[in-house]
Order: sequence, then structure tokens, then C-alpha cells
Amino acid sequence: MKNVRTPIVAVLGHVDHGKTTLLDRIRKSRVAAKEAGGITQHIGATEIPVGIIQNICKDLWRTNIELPGLLFIDTPGHKAFTNLRKRGGALADLAILVIDINEGVMPQTEEAINILKTFKTPFVVAANKIDKIPGWQSKENEPFIKSYAMQEDFAKLNLDTKIYELVASLYKFGFNCERFDRIKDFTKTVAIIPVSGMTGEGIPELLIILLGLAQRYLANNLKLQVEGRAKGTILEIKEERGVGVTCDAIIYDGTLRVGDKIAIWGKDDVIVTNVKAILRPPPAREMRVESKFMRVDKVTAAAGIKIVAPNLEKAVAGTEFEAVESEEDIRKFKERVRREYEAVAIKTEGEGVVLKTDTIGSLEAMINELKAHGVQIKKAEVGEVDKRDVVEVSTNKEETNKAILAFNVKILPEAEEEARNYGVKIFGGDIIYTIIENFLKWRDEAKTERERQKIEALIKPGKVKLLKEFIFRRSKPAIIGVKILAGELRRGSELIKPDGSKVGEVRSMQKEGKNVAIAKSGEELAIAIEDVTIGRQLEGDEVLYVEIPEKHAKIIEKELLNSFDEETKKVFLEYLEIKRKENPFWAK
Repeated sequence: MKNVRTPIVAVLGHVDHGKTTLLDRIRKSRVAAKEAGGITQHIGATEIPVGIIQNICKDLWRTNIELPGLLFIDTPGHKAFTNLRKRGGALADLAILVIDINEGVMPQTEEAINILKTFKTPFVVAANKIDKIPGWQSKENEPFIKSYAMQEDFAKLNLDTKIYELVASLYKFGFNCERFDRIKDFTKTVAIIPVSGMTGEGIPELLIILLGLAQRYLANNLKLQVEGRAKGTILEIKEERGVGVTCDAIIYDGTLRVGDKIAIWGKDDVIVTNVKAILRPPPAREMRVESKFMRVDKVTAAAGIKIVAPNLEKAVAGTEFEAVESEEDIRKFKERVRREYEAVAIKTEGEGVVLKTDTIGSLEAMINELKAHGVQIKKAEVGEVDKRDVVEVSTNKEETNKAILAFNVKILPEAEEEARNYGVKIFGGDIIYTIIENFLKWRDEAKTERERQKIEALIKPGKVKLLKEFIFRRSKPAIIGVKILAGELRRGSELIKPDGSKVGEVRSMQKEGKNVAIAKSGEELAIAIEDVTIGRQLEGDEVLYVEIPEKHAKIIEKELLNSFDEETKKVFLEYLEIKRKENPFWAK
């Protein structure tokens, strides 16, 4: 199996089900503890050479393993990262679907399954956190079979029950699954490997099965594409002390050499530059957090590397790069990647928030997540938040659209100042789902407050009975006792009779000697009515209705009627009948 490239293994699953912790156990690191919110935000890569795997799997090792090792791609776990996981899935030869054995299939598990189906990626299931099974006595770093044999029957029964539940759940998605040691044909049955990222149990079987699957079923695909021109994905652009601006990347095809000319998509145009140095993390080290890299003259697929080259400042993370030799190569690359970026970025003249992120992958992910919540987007692009973004979003008419969502990018000082001046809200941070949740909470609260103010400003239905025994003054203004039969009465309201004729305005209201602005159903109080004389226009014992402006009546009928109690609703319908006797099209 000469010239076989390293298989790429994507690690997918629901947030908090232990993807990074599982990899930490394999590479003996603590990446999970260093991540924002304990959640992976970007795709990371770790190369595990076959020698390290052999050491972990010494009790299970097979002498015919000829692969150079495995390159693990740690993909973000929250549902906002569907598209980043798709990139991981598309890039991967194999996948590990991590499922917390105690929680089972969750929303992002289902998303991961759909991704694997879309790309027809072979996978195994790591049923993680077996150390949390009731009665389980952990055996540090032992193969699952050995640890399982030492457990009490109670613990074995609990684990087997959870496995059966998992088999049933995955069957619904069209997969025939079974615990790995009960499988005869791995091409027809998906292997479930019980593991613990915390204790290391089951990891030997997980690794040996991945190697076996890669070697047996992917050998033909893994040959070739090792000596050709390099192709890869840019994960992140960053400045390294003493080196300058570099890019973290995954080589998935071919060989990259120092001195090669490469084309990378930039913020303004394609960047063509020469590789000055290739830095490779030591074996079993996560390239996102590793500080000591080895300089190498060349690297073959698949590998996670750091590229040092001039003019990387405006390179766009999340895009592909290629080694190029001619102007025609550059032209073809430019056209292909331009179409990809334009398919993601958004620029409109309409209403909507402004979205700024650090990579195309996170931009794509946030766009999809915001659209799923019905959020309009005015502009979405890669880059820092500047003054122009604030000015653009400030032109929105809708107050809840005057917002900027910024993931993992700088918010320039002049942008913050302009935001204060224009009343624009900026939601920034390094955890996508927190940014989105904070924005949605703010938007909902703002809408609720606006609706409250809108409702408060509406003149609502009201029905009152004049009390003839409590006539305090007959005119200028007439003052009389009333009882609110239903709805409410406010100071300043106009009153009408059941025939639709106008009575007058409620100038003031008093209850128990105190001025009041509003009275509710069942209350009795004295009111002063302008432009009416009791004994002429009124007898003093009539039932009157609150006059409702036509515009208010339309809103009430279409939006608020069901929020009223039955008596108030009945009064409103009586009022509509009065008005529509005069004009059948009133408030329609």
C-alpha cells in the first residue's frame, strides 16, 4: 500500500456529548478545557501517527496495518454549525458519530446523521460516557471488552439496555447497528463502540476498528492524490509571534512543498503567494492550540499544517486553496471560489441585521441559523465591524433590525462610538449560539415591549351604565355615577349611545374622592362628561359604549380580540354591530 495518504476522520455529534474530550484522551491533551464555553467553535485537526495508535491498541494490534495513521477533524457541535460539519463531512473519508449513551440521539445528532447520509461517509458510533452508567466501575484505558467482563451484572444490564435503545433509535434513520463485538460484516452493519473519553475505556477498539475500516474498504480511494498538486482548506488566519501572519490549513490532496506557488481567496481578490515555510504540529497535538511546530520541507495529504507565506493578511478563512503553476490555473481557481463566496455572502438594500464573522464557514452557519429564526439579513460578510456597518444598519426602519451580530471579529472603536450615536445594538463574542440567543432574546423583549406600548395606546372596548340616583351635576360638565359593565373606561374617551349617536368626552374620573385615569369592569365611580346635559341629551340611566377609532378597531379585531375576556369580546362585537349598521365596511 505504497503512497497511501492518511485517512481523514471527522468527529461529529451533539454539543456536550464529548467529541473533543474523546480526542483529548487519545492525544493526552486538554483542548476541551481551553475552548470558549467548552464548545468547539472552529474545525481543528490532529494527526495521530500509526505508532501512537499501536501503543494505545497494543493488546489488539494487527500486524497487517499499513496506514501512516489517522487525521482527526474535530467539528463544532452546536446546531449553528451544520455547514461547518458538512465541510468536515465532505472532507472526511470516515467519521465517528459521538453519542452520549445516557442521552441518546439528540437534535444535532440527527443533523450529523443527515450530513453523513448526504456525503455517504462510512462511520462508526462512539457510545460515549459509559463511566456514567449506573453501577459501572471504570477501568482506566482498558479495552471495552476487558472492562465489560469485570463489571457486575447490574452494570452490564444497564449498558446493554442503553445499547439496545441506541440501536432502535438509529434504525429509524435507516441504519442497521450493533455492538462492534457482535458484528460479522462491517460493510452491512454500523459498529457501536462503547467508550469513555474521561477514562479511556473502549478507545483501543475505536481506533483499531477505524484503521481496519480505512485499510480494508478505503484502500483504493486513499492511494493516489499524494504526489500531485496540493489542495486544502484554510481553517484560520492568525499572526504568530516572530513568524508573521500564517494560516492553519488541512491538506486533503497532493503534496505541498516549500517554494510552491499557492492561490488563496482574499477579501478583495485571489491572493497568489509562495510558501516560505511549512510548520507541522508534533504527533498527537491539536494544531489550534499547539505552540511548538516542526519545520518541514514538504507535507503529503492528509495533514493539518501551518503555512507561512507573504500577503496572507487579507486571506479569507473557510475557503479552499490550491497549488498553482500557470495563469490559467489561477483563473480557474478564482472563478470557482468566487462563485462559492458569492453564494454565501449577502448584500441587499432591504431591511435586516448586519452579520460579520471570521470565516466563510461560520458566516454560512450563522446565515442559516438566523434564517431559521426568521431574521432578515441586510448584509453578511467576512471581516471586522467598522463604521460603515453601523451606518448601513442604522437606516433600517424596524428597530429590531438595527443590530450587528459579530462572531470572533474585532469591533473597531469608531464603530462602537457610531453605534451609541445611532442607537445600534452590537452582539459580539466567540460562541455563535450565545450571540444568536442574546440577539433573539433582545429582539423578542423589544417586540414585546413595543406590543405592550401599542396595546396600551389603543382605545379598547368599554360598556358603562349611568346611575340616575348619583347625578351630581346636570351640565357644564355633567357629573354622574357610572358602573363599568365590561371592558374599561379611560379619561379622555368618547362615549356613544346604542344607536351610534355621540354623547361626549369623559373629561375626568373620580373614585372615592381620588382622580383616576382608568376604570375596569365591575368598578363604580363618578365621571364628568363634556357637552351634554342630563335631562336633555341624556336621561341619566342609559347604557353607553366607548367610541373606538376605526384604525384601533381594525387592530383589535385582527390581532387582539382573542386576548380579551368573554364579556369584553362581547362588548366589542356589539360595538362593531352598531358602527356597521351605519357603514357595512367600517373597520374592514
